[in-house]
Amino acid sequence: MHSFDFATPTSVGDAVAILAEHGSNARILAGGTDLLIGMRVGRLTPGLVVDAKQIPEFKRYNLSGSGLDLGAGVTCRTLYEDPAVVEAYPALIEAAQIIGGIQTQGRATIGGNLCNAAPSGDSIPALIVLGATAKIIGPSGEREVAVEDVCVAPGKTSLADNELLLSIQIPAPAANSGACYQRFIPRNEMDIAVASVGSSVVLSADGSTFESARVALGAVGPTPIFAREAGDSLAGKPVSEASIQAAADAAEAAATPITDMRGTVKQRKHLVNVLTRRTLTEAVARAKA
Repeated sequence: MHSFDFATPTSVGDAVAILAEHGSNARILAGGTDLLIGMRVGRLTPGLVVDAKQIPEFKRYNLSGSGLDLGAGVTCRTLYEDPAVVEAYPALIEAAQIIGGIQTQGRATIGGNLCNAAPSGDSIPALIVLGATAKIIGPSGEREVAVEDVCVAPGKTSLADNELLLSIQIPAPAANSGACYQRFIPRNEMDIAVASVGSSVVLSADGSTFESARVALGAVGPTPIFAREAGDSLAGKPVSEASIQAAADAAEAAATPITDMRGTVKQRKHLVNVLTRRTLTEAVARAKA
């Protein structure tokens, strides 16, 4: 591994000042589960690593009636060990519980998973369908960006070099709503997705009609994909297998996979269709529960 400097700011202001000074030469350390591996193999060569774990806001989360305010440095394990978060956001927990193994989950963060911007990042489709927004801070102040607009290319986000992801805001679940995240992997555990899908729905009070829905895809494009047309196709439609199949077909059409050692274009598109049907069906069941 190359030599580098190390900074440990204890406030948001300090972190912003450091990033403003060093720009693209600095990288944020949240959990380090992606950063350190990238540095070890020479893919990432920052001159300065900025450890944000000493910033209180970065490590804090708050679940309230308005939703979940999730600090970018909160670990996956912290979330799935909180029964209230598990009950409120099962789709997010389904993603958090499969990001690496147990040891990784003790360090890996949802914010880091988002900023790593891998097309197969497990938390990103779940965050998209939950309507999450990213709170970003830099020298010019704070701004909020919909999670679906954060990843712009493999390994690249819409954050400027001098900006920091401070937290992720997830709205409270609506009445008669449900969400689900699933992926397909070649092995039983500790592998990245060949394809993944997150789905959320809001049903009418009697559970017979879709009021709205969101579908997001992972590992089938250069970035996680917000399949807007697939979700929009369900609005006003009856809750039925036919409606869900039409949405699955739309999600498949939105996928833009490649053929590589992990799967073919045909296989990945088929998986998107299957996983969309499964996640929508489970989201409906949770909304009715």
